[in-house]
Amino acid sequence: MNSEKLYKKLCEEKFIISGPCVIESEKMIMELAEEIKKLTESLSFPYIFKASFDKANRTSLSSYRGPGLEEGLRILQRVQSEFDLPITTDIHESSQATAIAEVADIIQIPAFLCRQTDLLIASAKTDKIINIKKAQFLDGKDMIHPATKVKESGNEKIMLTERGSMFGLGNLVVDFRQLIDMKEFGYPLVMDITHSTQKPSALGGKSGGDRKYAPYMAKLANSIGVDGFFFEVHEDPEKALSDGPNMIYLKDFEKILKSIR
Repeated sequence: MNSEKLYKKLCEEKFIISGPCVIESEKMIMELAEEIKKLTESLSFPYIFKASFDKANRTSLSSYRGPGLEEGLRILQRVQSEFDLPITTDIHESSQATAIAEVADIIQIPAFLCRQTDLLIASAKTDKIINIKKAQFLDGKDMIHPATKVKESGNEKIMLTERGSMFGLGNLVVDFRQLIDMKEFGYPLVMDITHSTQKPSALGGKSGGDRKYAPYMAKLANSIGVDGFFFEVHEDPEKALSDGPNMIYLKDFEKILKSIR
């Protein structure tokens, strides 16, 4: 599906972005993509598969980051071709834009990097859909500025994602007024359900969180009419190599999706 057609679809239908936090193995990625596709198809949700080839902002140097750009994109391309799914993944450096655009349908700007002008411009120039995650330190109204950088670089296929705001140290809260403000910009708006339950650096060298809040976050976001829902999902989050405490168990995902359908 070309970018224009996919973007039009995402502007018109409630959609799901989902997958594990990071590529842990090719087998794990293929199995998750297959299962989540079956589930979203059964509930008539357009589905975009998400996984990171590199978690460049891990708390600790010793934390698992992923297989890297070349191998990660090869695995994501296999998901794309075998399951006929749109793909999204994170970009971390401007130099990665061209390679990522050869595979990804949507380039995701990480929250910490959403004000990085060169990164936004390089991503915009690929002509792919650009999903900008709101930084934990930004007001929703200020997300007009990253969006404008992409638009003025010649790309109007923009999405915005809310993932919570810092509340003191080591805690995130979601102020739903910010989603209402961002909706007024007219771009598809995504609620990152699982990252909003995160507690950054709470586990001494890695982030904690509490997935029990995720179903309620989903219902609250649905009540104000967001366009998309972002869930990180894992067969066994307790054994996940990144973001385990806030990821959804695959076995529980259907119930959550039914609550927003």
